[in-house]
Amino acid sequence: MIRSMTGFGKAEATLENGKIYAEIRSLNGKTADIGIKTSLLPKDKEMCVRKMIAKELERGNIDLFMTYEPNAGNAAKSINSDVVLSYYRQIVEIGKQIGLENRVGNDLLLNAILRMPDVVDMKSADIINDGNWPIVEKCISEAIANLNEFREKEGAILYNDVTAKVSSILAFVDEVEKHEEERISAMREKILSRFAELKLEPDQSRLEAEMIYYIEKLDINEEKVRLRQHCRYFMDTISNDAFPGKKLGFIAQEMGREINTTGSKANNPEIQKIVVRMKDELEKIKEQSLNIL
Repeated sequence: MIRSMTGFGKAEATLENGKIYAEIRSLNGKTADIGIKTSLLPKDKEMCVRKMIAKELERGNIDLFMTYEPNAGNAAKSINSDVVLSYYRQIVEIGKQIGLENRVGNDLLLNAILRMPDVVDMKSADIINDGNWPIVEKCISEAIANLNEFREKEGAILYNDVTAKVSSILAFVDEVEKHEEERISAMREKILSRFAELKLEPDQSRLEAEMIYYIEKLDINEEKVRLRQHCRYFMDTISNDAFPGKKLGFIAQEMGREINTTGSKANNPEIQKIVVRMKDELEKIKEQSLNIL
C-alpha cells in the first residue's frame, strides 16, 4: 500500500526528572530534507537521529520537535529568577499603560510567568544524556512509527482517489472511439462540399487518395493504444512499487503527451471536449502524485 509524504507523529517518554515529547511532521519533498527543531538534542546525537529518520521516512520535508516537561520538584530547582523578575516588571508596566494595574491576582500572574520561555533554565545536557539516551531514542522511533501509520492512512485515500481518476481517463478513451466514425464522415463531407463550391468534378481515384491521406494524418489509434498502456503501467506501478511517487510523475507526463496529441488531431468538437476532461483528470493525478512517497 502506498504512503503519503505528509504526516504527523507524536510520542512521549518518562525520564528521571520529567517527561520528554517528540513530534515529527512531514510535507512533500523531492529528497529527505530533515530539520532538527529543538535545542534539547545533544549535537553528538543529531547524526544518529537524522539517519534514523531518513531510513524510515525515505523523503519529504521532515521536522523533528522535542519538548521537555520537568517534574514539579525538579522544575522549582531550575527557575531563573532574573528572567521571572524581568517578565514581571514588563507585565506590570504594560498593565499600567493599558489601565489593568492590580486587576490580575498575583497567583495567576506568577503561574502565567512560569510558563513563559526561558523561565525554567535547564540545559539540554541535563535532560538528555548517555544514561537515558536509549529511552529518548525509543521515543523518537515511536514518533516516526506513528507518522508512518498516519502516512499509510493518507496513502489509502490517495490510492483510491488517483486510481479512480486513471480509470476515468480510460473510460474517456472509450468515449473518444464513439465519435471517430462521425469525424471521418464529417471530413469527407467537408472535402466534397468544397469541390461543390468550386463546381469541380473530382477524380474518384484522386479523391480516395486524398481521403486516405487525411484519415492517416488525423488517425489517433496509436495515441489511444499508448495512452491505455501508460494508464495500465500507472495502475501496476502504484499497486506494486514500494515507493512509486517519482515514477508516477514520469508516467503522468507520458500520459499527457498522448492526450495532447489526441487533442491536436481530433478535428471534432465532441472529442475536444473529452480531451479537456482527460486533461482535467490528469492535472489532478499529477498534483496528487507529488504527495505519494
